Amino acid sequence: MKVVILAGGFGTRISEESHLKPKPMIEIGGKPILWHIMKIYSHYGFNDFIICLGYKGYVIKEYFAHYFLHESDVTFDFRNNNNQIIHHAHVEPWKVTLVNTGFETMTGGRLKRVKEYLENEPFMFTYGDGVSDVNIKELVEFHKNHKKLATVTSVQPGGRFGALDLGNNNEVFGFQEKPKGDGGWINAGFFVLQPEVIDYIDADGTTFEQEPLINLARDGQLQTFKHTGFWQPMDTLRDKNYLEDLWKKQKAPWNLWGRLK
Repeated sequence: MKVVILAGGFGTRISEESHLKPKPMIEIGGKPILWHIMKIYSHYGFNDFIICLGYKGYVIKEYFAHYFLHESDVTFDFRNNNNQIIHHAHVEPWKVTLVNTGFETMTGGRLKRVKEYLENEPFMFTYGDGVSDVNIKELVEFHKNHKKLATVTSVQPGGRFGALDLGNNNEVFGFQEKPKGDGGWINAGFFVLQPEVIDYIDADGTTFEQEPLINLARDGQLQTFKHTGFWQPMDTLRDKNYLEDLWKKQKAPWNLWGRLK
């Protein structure tokens, strides 16, 4: 099953770094967050990726063009016509298709533009800026069992600030650090979709989270996979620093492959 990853947005809310590189290339622990997302899927045996490029897409192309070399031990023999000898390659078994999906194309439009690479088969779809410890195999099995066109993973995000547990007379009984929000479940990405979902997308200007998902729900073709574990988007520099801190402390819940580098 192929995995489609959105990597074409401007990342304006983290412009401190996105003015130099596309948001999915912002690094956590020395690796782009895009790499971390791909490693999550790869941990469960999904290694065929289609990446939707837009803003500064050439940066992502250059990264993967040199990935094998950068992750390998290599000898350059300049005495012998600059012969290149690879000794040990430490690379994942990935197949990566990079598709230019337009500079200002919306999320649905980007997905529609990669239709020809999906080969009319079920596929996974997610954003290039969020990590989670969601069990991808369980997600796929859930999708297969309910037999509808679309599955969206949902989470209950924690509150940004701690909360006081107060009594009737303003006594403080306790303190909760970053409790769950208002109880609502939100879209966390990590979709599983049938190829027919593409037909719900009109054109480049279609936002996937609006008409397509609304109409899928209206038609009774959308189910949610509730995830109660870790999920964190990287929307702001604050989010980036939080993820970086987890990685440095070797407490990153999304590091399912267990190889910190």
